[in-house]
Amino acid sequence: MPELPYDALGEVISKETLSFHHGKHLKAYVDNLNKMLPGSGLENLPLSEVICKAEGGLFNNAGQVMNHAMYFEQFANNPKPMGEKMKALLERDFGSVEAFKKEFEQKGVTLFGSGWVWLSADKDGKLVITQQKNAENPVTMGLTPLLTFDVWEHAYYLDYQNRRADYLTALWQIIDWQVVENRL
Repeated sequence: MPELPYDALGEVISKETLSFHHGKHLKAYVDNLNKMLPGSGLENLPLSEVICKAEGGLFNNAGQVMNHAMYFEQFANNPKPMGEKMKALLERDFGSVEAFKKEFEQKGVTLFGSGWVWLSADKDGKLVITQQKNAENPVTMGLTPLLTFDVWEHAYYLDYQNRRADYLTALWQIIDWQVVENRL
């Protein structure tokens, strides 16, 4: 179970939301995965390979563990700003940082039901935005995931109710871009 270096994220994500989201939802996925892995033949593989090879409940729990771990790791109360390398890549592939953010938020708002919106790099280093349903992760498409916003209602409902767009916009305030850039 990944530890959090914070117990709230300012006005963006409350302590109560983190308690439920990290302390209950993620914990359940971790516990389930730890019960399912022994004897699966996948227990000695890195989590990304488990996700690529697993099916059914094992896939769902492994995917949610990785997705949530990446989500929580990218936040900070005093986040590092975007570096020149990331800015240049976003400008190259989306025209501008603001155009990237607009498209990313739009993909999050328009994802029907539960899932994730991702910024990933393809094998040639081109940045792409994808919508993934449920426990899906870009690693299954050969992409390197860099940044993700969780659009399952449990991620935002206590703080934002049905205002998913407001939640997505607020998350930019707590992104630690050094963590995102280190994933490149």
